[in-house]
Amino acid sequence: MKDNCNRNIDYIRISVTDRCNMRCIYCMPEGGIKPVNHKQILTYDEIITICESLVRLGINKVKLTGGEPLVRKNIDILIDQIKRIDGIKSVTLTTNGRNLKEYLPRLIKAGLDGINISLDTLDSKIYEKITRRDALKNVLEALHESLKYDELKVKINCVPMLETDKEDIIKIAMLAKNSRLSVRFIEMMPIGLGKNYTYFSEDKIITILEEAFGHFEAIDDNLGNGPAHYYSVPAFQGKIGFISAISHQFCEQCNRVRLTSDGFLKTCLQYKNGTDLKSLLRGNLGDADLDQVISDTIYNKPKSHDFNENHENETYEKDNMSKIGG
Repeated sequence: MKDNCNRNIDYIRISVTDRCNMRCIYCMPEGGIKPVNHKQILTYDEIITICESLVRLGINKVKLTGGEPLVRKNIDILIDQIKRIDGIKSVTLTTNGRNLKEYLPRLIKAGLDGINISLDTLDSKIYEKITRRDALKNVLEALHESLKYDELKVKINCVPMLETDKEDIIKIAMLAKNSRLSVRFIEMMPIGLGKNYTYFSEDKIITILEEAFGHFEAIDDNLGNGPAHYYSVPAFQGKIGFISAISHQFCEQCNRVRLTSDGFLKTCLQYKNGTDLKSLLRGNLGDADLDQVISDTIYNKPKSHDFNENHENETYEKDNMSKIGG
């Protein structure tokens, strides 16, 4: 599936819910959000229909997101159904990890290929301040349990802010020293509540980590589904990665689109551009027409974001990340 910039789009992030059991300060208000009515959320059958169309168009990698995907019932059944689609190469899931430990056996049985656990700090007080929940112990237990499954790729997603302590960044990176997991540092996106915080640049983090661990060696191989790039570190079993949309814009290599929980196919995180697939599906759109609509939508994917421009535009996304499945 090629877009108008000749980028190969082979990866989709599918939000299965806008609900979450955390209240991270850059994602959701303290009092939560008004959730989308259950009747307006895509059913699992509708998600499978869309996935089958996507596969026909060349998309073969799926990541399930939220909100928090593990708050939706029977998520393991959806994983199993997607895995059974001929042409799917991988199904992964991103989670805050709070309830992950109890779900792991079912997720593994369903065939989950990888899991990304959000973890912005190892300081329990700072963690509670960021997430507004006392759940760090649960997350660390789930992380430890995840590493027992050799077939499961495990990654940590860390979104540091300028207020993040230097030693905390080093401690997060150390998780990759004695285990096979990858730690990825993600620059804060100026989307929704994220606009209230300043991002911590990749270059600044590398400087901190190289002072602690020695020279980072860039890895040419693609170790994931999306835009992250990775480094090997002396004496580390795992890898250190970066998703740096602000300081190291990767739009030329972007290979992803998003599907919101209420069925909107979104082609770029910054813009409102896309198509309401749910309404079309519930209007009994046939497979061939669905393929054409999705193909046309993806073809018109914007060339790039302009997060570095300090202005507002009516085409920009206004919703919080929990709503759009960032």
